[in-house]
Amino acid sequence: MLKMLKGLLVKLKESAVAVIPMTVIVILMSYIIGLDGKLIFNFLLGALMLIIGLSIFSLGAETSMMTIASEIGGFLVRKKKLALLIGVIFTVGFLITVAEPALWVLGDQFSSVVNPLILVFTVSIGTGIFVVLAILRIVFQFSLRTLVIIGYSLVFVVAGIVSIFNPSFIPVAFDSGGVTTGPMAVPFIMALGLGLSQARGDKDAETDSFGLIGVASVGPIISVLVLGLFFSPQTPTMDLDSTFIDYFHVNLIQMLIAILPFMFFFLLFQFTVFKFSKEKVASILVAFGYVYIGLVIFLTGANAGLVNLAYQLGNFFATRSYAWIIIPIGMLFGYISIAAEPSVMVLNKLVEDVSAGTVTKKMMLVSLSIGVSISIGLANLRVLTGISIWWIILPTYIVIMLLTFITPKTFYAIAFDSGGAVSGALTSAFLMPFTFGAGMGIDPTGSSILTDAFGLVAFVAMTPLLTIQLLGLMSRVKEYRATSRIKIPDTVIHLEEDTKWN
Repeated sequence: MLKMLKGLLVKLKESAVAVIPMTVIVILMSYIIGLDGKLIFNFLLGALMLIIGLSIFSLGAETSMMTIASEIGGFLVRKKKLALLIGVIFTVGFLITVAEPALWVLGDQFSSVVNPLILVFTVSIGTGIFVVLAILRIVFQFSLRTLVIIGYSLVFVVAGIVSIFNPSFIPVAFDSGGVTTGPMAVPFIMALGLGLSQARGDKDAETDSFGLIGVASVGPIISVLVLGLFFSPQTPTMDLDSTFIDYFHVNLIQMLIAILPFMFFFLLFQFTVFKFSKEKVASILVAFGYVYIGLVIFLTGANAGLVNLAYQLGNFFATRSYAWIIIPIGMLFGYISIAAEPSVMVLNKLVEDVSAGTVTKKMMLVSLSIGVSISIGLANLRVLTGISIWWIILPTYIVIMLLTFITPKTFYAIAFDSGGAVSGALTSAFLMPFTFGAGMGIDPTGSSILTDAFGLVAFVAMTPLLTIQLLGLMSRVKEYRATSRIKIPDTVIHLEEDTKWN
């Protein structure tokens, strides 16, 4: 109990350090422009709930999700039954996505276009299929680069077809790929891959555990693109009326529905495979309780405390004569908010551990923050100009794919994982409402919201693929320069046998 309390205090400190900078800047900005005091108070309360919820969630996820994932990975390698591996991995990928908080946030924001349950299950099916492909890559040891290039080529082919019939669905489909891999999916999928890789036991095992998140993010994009063939475009709305109590009740039910199937899945494996001691089972079940409580608190604070204020901030600046300011302000929010994403914390720690400190948490955080900052700037540029998402997405992904041929393997694998990890619950609950509010300020009818304001998460998931790969290239150059400084002497000096050392 004392150990867990100490762990919680450490998590509270980490969460506070991550959330407080964003909170201070947003509150000061809101106070200066004269936003309603109730909005500011709710934001403060929401930020406090973010810190508490994030701490409890992180403590539980480390004990439950990552332990189970690693054990499942090792079991599947030992069994060496392909059908069993595919069935188990698909089920796990599906269940973990259903439990993803950021996906439910996006579903609520997009509810006027498609039923949230339909969107959640469609995305989960896509994720399950591509998690299977990502795991098969580890088992059969084929190239991550090849799989990613094929996956994104398929994305753009399907998107090209869908754009003929329902072009407004394109930004939403790319957004869904980003929000799928958040605080639930990232630690679990990475630990699952690590378990499989370590059980394989060769020299490339740990390196091959990276890249799973990037591959998993491709599936939801394709599945939602296909969904766009069956739904007519409508103007989305954002819930600005629900209270903390309203969201608390909804999250209590939604997160219970999301987590219970995964708990049953664990118990099934416990009775048939794991055979953990009673103490370990009890510890994991308690950890699931922490995950549940943490998610409920986190999502309630994010939706009730952050969404309204972010929307009003975006709307305020977009309706000024200097509406262009939404670009630098959005970039500032993007830079400071990424540290508060729970999945980023998990990813950065895993990367530092697996890379043996070659890639530090600080290096990762700075690179990701710069990438997300650029993303929000691009998203708000689209709101101002109405430029098509194709003009940004297509050429950028071409550059990203080309970089994989010159970037060290570890770095481009980490880059694709990072793209999924940065676009979590906070992105959906703060950055998206800011851009949505700006879009409504530019076009009060909302007719262009679907095409211009959505797509932000797609950019957030995209730009770290560039920045992390560039970090890898810089690392390679630095290593080359350090090596080139080592001079080998032209002559060898032979010492006489009777040489004395004083």
